[in-house]
Order: sequence, then structure tokens, then C-alpha cells
Amino acid sequence: MRDHDPARVTAVLGPTNTGKTHLAIERMCAHSSGVIGFPLRLLAREVYDRVVRLKGAEQVALVTGEERIVPKGARWFLCTAESMPTDRDFAFAALDEAQLGTDAERGHVFTDRLLHARGREETMILGSEALRPMIRALAPRAEIVERPRFSTLSFAGAKKISRLPRRSAIVAFSAEEVYATAEMLRRLRGGAAVVMGSLSPTTRNKQVEMFQAGEVDYLVATDAIGMGLNLDLAHVAFAGLHKFDGRRRRRLTVAEMAQIAGRAGRHHRDGTFGAVVEEGPEAFEPEEVLAIEAHRFPRLEWLYWREGAPELSSVDALIADLSRPPADPVLRAAPESLDLAVLRRLADDPAIRARAKGQVPLLWAACGIPDFAKLGLDPHARFVARVFGHLAEGHLPHQWFADEVARLDRVDGDVETIAGRLAAIRTWAYIAERPDWLREPQVWAARTRSVEERLSDALHAALTQRFVDRRTSVLMRGIGAGAGRLPVAIDAQGEVTIDTHAIGRLEGFAFSVAPEAGQAEKRLLLASAERHLAAERRRRAEALLAAEDAAFGLEGDAIAWAGHRVATLAAGPSLARPKAQLDRVLDCLDSPLRDRVAKRVQAWLDTTVAKALPALARLTEMARDPAATPALRSVAGALEAGAGIVPRLAIRAGVEALTAADRHRLRAAGITIGALDLFDPRLLKPRAWPWRSALLALRGPVPARPPEGATVLPRGEAALAAGFRPLGAQAVRIDLVERIARAAHEARAGRRPFAPDPALAVSIGLEPGTIARLMAELGFRPVPTKTGAAEDGAPRWTWRGRPPARREVVEPRGAFAKLAELARG
Repeated sequence: MRDHDPARVTAVLGPTNTGKTHLAIERMCAHSSGVIGFPLRLLAREVYDRVVRLKGAEQVALVTGEERIVPKGARWFLCTAESMPTDRDFAFAALDEAQLGTDAERGHVFTDRLLHARGREETMILGSEALRPMIRALAPRAEIVERPRFSTLSFAGAKKISRLPRRSAIVAFSAEEVYATAEMLRRLRGGAAVVMGSLSPTTRNKQVEMFQAGEVDYLVATDAIGMGLNLDLAHVAFAGLHKFDGRRRRRLTVAEMAQIAGRAGRHHRDGTFGAVVEEGPEAFEPEEVLAIEAHRFPRLEWLYWREGAPELSSVDALIADLSRPPADPVLRAAPESLDLAVLRRLADDPAIRARAKGQVPLLWAACGIPDFAKLGLDPHARFVARVFGHLAEGHLPHQWFADEVARLDRVDGDVETIAGRLAAIRTWAYIAERPDWLREPQVWAARTRSVEERLSDALHAALTQRFVDRRTSVLMRGIGAGAGRLPVAIDAQGEVTIDTHAIGRLEGFAFSVAPEAGQAEKRLLLASAERHLAAERRRRAEALLAAEDAAFGLEGDAIAWAGHRVATLAAGPSLARPKAQLDRVLDCLDSPLRDRVAKRVQAWLDTTVAKALPALARLTEMARDPAATPALRSVAGALEAGAGIVPRLAIRAGVEALTAADRHRLRAAGITIGALDLFDPRLLKPRAWPWRSALLALRGPVPARPPEGATVLPRGEAALAAGFRPLGAQAVRIDLVERIARAAHEARAGRRPFAPDPALAVSIGLEPGTIARLMAELGFRPVPTKTGAAEDGAPRWTWRGRPPARREVVEPRGAFAKLAELARG
């Protein structure tokens, strides 16, 4: 019985969250073939899905009591401990949670696998540190590798369910308590995922995915989560510390507590654990807390054992072998488990004894049918006897099996009825997975799996409906109990409900009351909602603080976050430095949190203005730079006040006083010093308009927004502040005015008369009167001829010096008027 296998055996010991299972998966996948035995069907399924993603479905097998997926070319097997193939040769073998050898019902199976499950190249035994003495005694040549926990696990004390932190799991030890706790969380916190060993893998995966995706922040589970299920948990709360182990109700051992509590924290994120009561039998003792935090537990001194390959020549020989005590002092005879109790009961029947002659292996296999429905020894033994009677004659009758499955394939009825059907179908699923008990085992295996999944989903729906009905009646009876005790929920769309009563909507931070909620009989509901909205508003404020800049936007003069108004633009110390004035709806936040929100919104505003209007920030610096010349400060201040556009005439003295260095500094900031206007060409683009108009609106009326791509508009439809200079009957975009001015100056030769190329002006749609007005404002005057125009009909102009002040610009008279008229005509 001692380990005499020369292949490498490694025992990886340590608490939860040490990556033991992940290590075993890596090692198995590195070999040409392998098998891992797990304590739970759910865990085997989870790892199966992971290995399928690595190796492909055609090379990976899943074998449990109720589910068997074995492709023809399967090389890597994921199994429950009971279902590990003992007749196949694997390069790698591993057993998970080997310390379960102390379990009264299943311990002998884990002990047998620890002793005999070996890979020809490598074997791994995974378990807690408490298993070390057993490894030394039963596998003395095994290398022991200690795996420390990646993160710290600490005790957080007792917290009521209503005060548990987000990403918490509440562990209960009965289906009734699990569902009651989940319903309470649904009412108090908006929902909870549920994980139980009795759920189908599909249903369990959906529940876990819902939790992992953040759709719910709480999970209610049985102690199944202690066996390696990977969950993103921050806190584990125990609804109780006692469980029924199949024989009696007892307190959890410290090792069991640690196994469950250790699910809190993942990788290098620390976790916490606690209870939901502070005193009494369901509260932690100080010594238990110390042991769990330090991962120090009593070392195992024995494991349960039963002959794993009993003599099958006769019923008496089989019973004798299964009842034989172990020879090794570190092993104890396992308590009589259900399969042996059923065998003894059937052996008392002479007819079954007679039928079992030559078919003892088949009888023993039938005795291994689990009692999922918890019928008890006698009813379950009668069922096994009937199954064996049919098997002894060949196969189970097709009609009997079909009728039983069809009887269970119903989703009507109350919770207890559906739960009973679910337990019963698991029994038939187990039978369907036996390769030679039915004529078409694969067909019936698929059929029973589909029924099981439907019943699992129906059980969830029935429980939810049952509690919704109860809550409604309880709510109506207990309206006077106090607002703070009523269940308030806020859904993803912001609808605020108390039980099934919609009382309003939370849009961002503003709560608007539903029209029908203003009645006197609903005042308590409104008061309860207001009391509970504070937590949701704090949560949203924290989300705002953590949000990326892309989550904010400008809508008119309002600053919005996630589509909700949170602040308004307000005048600041300068046009380029506006203030974000928080909306009054944020007065609901406490002062420190509100101040943090204000700083976050202001930071976004400063950053966005600097990106949208980059020149304004630099103009602000120039206007306040004590080292700058007075002329530069004056010009920069005027440009800033005009949001990047100012007529040259208004600051003529300052422009003429600019030094060459001043001009260079303005141009480096993106400013064009034009003949008629100073401006930043980037501000004429459509994407700059929302911010320019919003900032200008802080100082006064804002001109109408020009159409995108417009170059010339009728006078009166655009203003200089919008980037268009009025000239005659038209308004021309100021950057095009500058291009025409540049072309005119490049065409002239001193003060000699010249005719500028009209192509540019004509191409953008300037009328002759507009051209005449523009040329006059640029400092040119028309040159009359005998006919009032040049020989080719184009007006001729001459430079008269710098552009005159506005009051010096006069309309053409006499010959000039005739010339202008000819130009228009």
C-alpha cells in the first residue's frame, strides 16, 4: 500500500489562492497525456473548458458521474475523483484537494487516488499544508513543494448583509438559506448570483459570468466555492458556521473555514472574511480567526481508507473486502458509505443473491448510483434493486427509462416540485452515462442533460417568482415599519423602485419623482428612496472621478458626464480660463466628495479648452507676462477678449508698436497679423466653434454660427466675431480677406497703378462692390481713366499708404463713383 512507484511524485501544498490548480493544468498540458481528479463536477467542468481552449475539444475529455464527454482521440482527461479512469495509462496524473481523504462519505476515494493514481512520467498531489504528514507517511519519496498564498487574508469582523462591501460572497449551507439570502440581496443591493453544487454547469456558468461581468456585486453560494472555483471576490461572509454533513449537524473545522474564506482576494489582491452575526454560535472564535489569517491548521494524522479494488468473485467476498480494516496505522476504516449500505441491504435478499452469481461487478456498479433525491436508504435500495434486476437481463427497458425522463421534463409547479425533479433527473443522467446500461446511452445522456439544464433554469425562475409574490404582500402589510427598512433598488436605467413600486428615476444625480408617486400613501416609499439614494449617488460620484475625459462633453453651456448635466460654464478670471460651476443637483453629495468632483470637472474643462483653443492659453500667458512689452500685452489681451479674433483697427496703436520679437511670439502662438484683422486660423474651423461660442456667451450675445465650409455670406448673416468681415453687401471669411490682401500687395509695384488678378476674388464669389470696398479698406484707391476703367475693363488701383482709419474710408464720388458703378455692372 505504500508508494513504490519510481515515477516522479510531487505534492504541492498550501492554502487557497496559491495557483496550485493552475500549476497542475500547466504541467498536464506539457505532457503527451494526462488526467486530473477534482472534488466537484463544477470544478472539473470549469477546468475542462479551460483545457479545451488550449488543446481543442477533440483532444480533451470530461468524465463525471452525470456527464461524460470522451472524444475518440482524447488525451487529456478532467474528472471527478470517483470517475478517474483506472484502466488507462497517462503520462501525467494529479489529484486535487487530496486532504478530503478525511471526508466521512468520500474520503476513501481520495485516499485511494492518493495511493494509486500515478502518471508514468509525473504525478502531482494538490492539497492543504495539513496533508504534509500523510504525504510523508504514504508517499515518502514524494517531493513536497510549499506554495505560499499570493495575497493577504484578514478578518473584517461581522457585517450585516445590508452592509457588506461590493464583490462579496455570502456562504450558506442549505438551499433554503442560499435562496433566502439571495432574495434579500436582490431587494437591498439589486441582485446576486447563485452558485450551488446541484446546478447544471450551464446555469452555474451563467451565474458566475453575471458576477464576473459586474452585472451584480454579490454572490450567494454553498461551500462549493471553497473547492477551487475562480471568482473575483474581495470579501467572503459566512451566513453560518454549522453544516449538515450527511450524518449530523456540526460546526465547520478551521480548515474548512479557511478553505472557504480563502476564496477572498485573487492573485495579489488582498481579501477579507467575516460573519454576518457578531455573537452566538455562528460567530468566529478568536483562535479560529488567528489560525485562518496565519494559515496554520492541525496536521492530519489519518485518512479514511477502503479497499479500492475489492474481490468481486462473490457478494460475501465483496462485502468482506470492503469491510476489511487497513493495515497501515495512518489509515482508518471508512464509515459505511451509501453504496456499501445498499449492498448489504440487497445481499439480504436471496433472489438478488442468486441473480448476482457471476454478475457481482454489475451489482456493485448499480450500488454506486448516488441518492441525489435524498430518498433514504430503504427507498434508494429498492430503486437500485430494480435497476440491477433489469441490468442482469441485459439493459434497462427503453420504455421505462423514456417514461421516467418524460415525467420529469416539466417546468411547472412550485419550488419544491421542480427541485425534486432536478434531483431525480440527475439520477437518470448518472445512469445514462454508464456505457452498457442502455441500448443508446449517448442519446439518453444528451436528453437527460438538456432536461437537467431546463429544470435548473426553471428552479431559479420559480424561486424568484415565489419571493416576488411574498415581498409584495409583506411590503403592503409593513408600510408603517419605517422607511429605512424597506427594500430600495435602482436599475441600470436609473429607475428607482421599492419592491415592485416605481417611484421615480435617478438621472445622473437628479432624482425626479414619478407622477403617480406623489400620492399621500406613498410618502413612506419616497422617504425610503431618498435615504437610500445617497449611496447610489456616492457610487456615481466615484465613477465620475474615475472616468476618462471622453466621458465628459459640452452641451451648450452645460458640462455633461455620461450624458447627465453636472456643471455649467461660468466666467473665470479670463475668457480662456472659464470656471465649471457645479450643478445644484450635486449638493446632495457631502462636501469633501463634492469638492473632489468640482476639481475633476474643472481639470477636464481646463484640459479641453487648451486642446480646443490652444492659442487662447498662450495669449493669456502673454497678456500677463511681466517681461512682455506693453504693446504685446495689450494686443494679446485684446485677442484673448475676442476669443482669438480682433480687428486690427481697434488695436492699431498696439500693433504698430509691436517689436519684431513680439510679432514672432504671436506668430509662434498661431496668430496671423493680417492687414485688417488679427486672428488664429484654427478658430475658423467648425470644430472650434462650440467652444468659442460658449466662451463668448459668457461675455455677451453670440453671433449666429456660419454654415460649415462657407466663404462668403450676405452681410448681416455673419459677424466678425464669427470670423467673417462685412464688406459692402457681403461678409467674407477673414482668412480669405488676408489672402486677397496678400495677392494685391504682391501684384503692385510701388505706387504705380495696377490691375490685381481678379481670379481669387471671383472664385470665392466676391461681387465687384465687395472688391472695391475691400481694396479701399486695404489702403488702395481707384485710378480713373477716360472711361473710368482700364482698357481691358478691369479697375486699376494705386497704393496710397497704410489703410486709413474707419472714419477716413469714404464712398467713391464723381469719377470714382462712375468707376464703381461700371465695376458693379
